[in-house]
Amino acid sequence: MTQYHPLVSRILDQITSAGYWYEQFEHQPVRTSQEAAQIRTGYTLSQGAKALIVRVKKSESDKSFVMLVIPGDKKFDGIKVKLLLKAKDIRFATEEEVEKITNGVQVGGVPPFGNLFGLPVYVDDYVLANDKIIFNAGDRSFSIAMKSADYLSLVHPIVTNLV
Repeated sequence: MTQYHPLVSRILDQITSAGYWYEQFEHQPVRTSQEAAQIRTGYTLSQGAKALIVRVKKSESDKSFVMLVIPGDKKFDGIKVKLLLKAKDIRFATEEEVEKITNGVQVGGVPPFGNLFGLPVYVDDYVLANDKIIFNAGDRSFSIAMKSADYLSLVHPIVTNLV
């Protein structure tokens, strides 16, 4: 296997040690869900689990990061997210913040495994409407498909409506 970010092996180890089904895809680097969907044969854009790291500001002294996981063909509803998180303000994490939080994973390669970074994970229920999901697994050149139910049991996200 080509040299990928170490997180790829960590995620694969979790999936295989649990005995879960998965498919892996090695491909040209992609940054967006649309680019990824074009090269992931057999999967749709809506099956893509887009992982976004967002900074949540509740007050001047209370700022934290969370992970939102939404379908690849959707955008999250900022008003819903602010209400859900009781936030005064939310914004995307900067590229520098993402790399710091994820120990060097580039934007576009962040997997929906916020638990591996100590982040609370909120997944949109539309993601889980798919039997299988697919995502970049810590590297822009490596994707994993797995069953939604297995993802739930590995990550234990908060399932809600984000879009």
